[in-house]
Amino acid sequence: MFTKVVKFGGTSMANAENIRKVADIVLSDPSRRIVVVSAPGKRYKADEKITDMLYQVFHDLHLSGAIGKVFYQIEARYKEIIAELGLNVDIEREFKKIKSALEHNKSKDYAASRGEYLAGVIMAAVLDFDFIDASELIKFREDGTFDAEYTNDVAKARLEKAKKGVVVPGFYGAMPDGGIRTFSRGGSDITGSILSRAANVMLYENWTDVDGFLTCDPKIVENPRLIDELTYRELRELSYMGAAVLHPDSIFPVRYNDIPINIKNTFNPSYKGTMIVARQSHKSARTVTGIAGKKGFSNIFVEKSMMNNELGFVRKILSVLENMNISVEHMPSGIDTLSVIVESTALQDRVSQVKEAISAAVNPDHIEITNDLALIATVGHGMAKRKGTASRLFAALSKADINIKMIDQGSSELNIIIGVETADFEKAINAIYKEFYVHN
Repeated sequence: MFTKVVKFGGTSMANAENIRKVADIVLSDPSRRIVVVSAPGKRYKADEKITDMLYQVFHDLHLSGAIGKVFYQIEARYKEIIAELGLNVDIEREFKKIKSALEHNKSKDYAASRGEYLAGVIMAAVLDFDFIDASELIKFREDGTFDAEYTNDVAKARLEKAKKGVVVPGFYGAMPDGGIRTFSRGGSDITGSILSRAANVMLYENWTDVDGFLTCDPKIVENPRLIDELTYRELRELSYMGAAVLHPDSIFPVRYNDIPINIKNTFNPSYKGTMIVARQSHKSARTVTGIAGKKGFSNIFVEKSMMNNELGFVRKILSVLENMNISVEHMPSGIDTLSVIVESTALQDRVSQVKEAISAAVNPDHIEITNDLALIATVGHGMAKRKGTASRLFAALSKADINIKMIDQGSSELNIIIGVETADFEKAINAIYKEFYVHN
């Protein structure tokens, strides 16, 4: 019965006008019968997302012990949407239940999830589809981790019983005791992917407010090209380094059945968008698929003569960081030197503590921690097939008078990651883009 899952983001659900567009898209294609929705996003630049407002409600409640004005602002916004759509939905009853639950110590995750829950109720009424609460389908373990196989079994059985289209709120699921648990922000993308696997659909359409995945951030490069197709692996690399069109964890459920993801624009539905696939469907002429980067990294530089002969040297350093709950991003090394790249926020006021702990563990000749490092990933399957890609990249940066502080290239040759000073971040991305997209 089901051949597509369609997920709509916050901008698509922001107001009644946009919701009508969503309904038109769903009803224009009989194969679109599993619909996942996010909470309403911003209606205009200075507006607030419903999820952010719900987090504020929870914060205010625990600070003052009372439901604050933000709660009633959220209620008014939903009432406005329902009135404009002419729906017969008892939203006041829903808000009374939510208010009571929050006042009786429901969790922060419960509060955050109500934006998607209410959006799902409204969307089901608009489409005349069945509403299925995500807590009935998406399951987490006692320790809070997502239970993929149990969820797949439960969701598959439930969807097989559906007599018509269904709407499921994104972003959250249920713990074994029935309590609500959310994914990280942007988690509605993951919900859509989970249901795509469970229903074994032909395509997962992820509808947003852009025409597709861009080669790099349009805030940095003017009018960057759209990517027609990229692979799961390329998506992971670009998303991890900051490309924010799709949650990077979304590929894990769909890769079981090699289900493609189509990024589409709610406000330009006829455009083909970007296809995200398990493997390249054709031989591409491109060298680089995309460029992405992030600021806010630090380099822990350790030097010790004969380091390479000292058994367990790297493990000892990594154990120190693990014990301090510091995650390692990259680790380029030489014979007598090792650089460990970490997020600067993980160090904060613990720089001296980290240096002392590493010194005690490995007794280095020299240890230094530097900040203001930005990382840039240049990603593409074509890089492995073409000679001179790295030299072109480094030459472009040299021509732009940018000093490279770190180089890390994976053995898969899928990406080259460089570190530059934060002040050079935007200039470096523009230089790389110009080399591979303007001169190519």
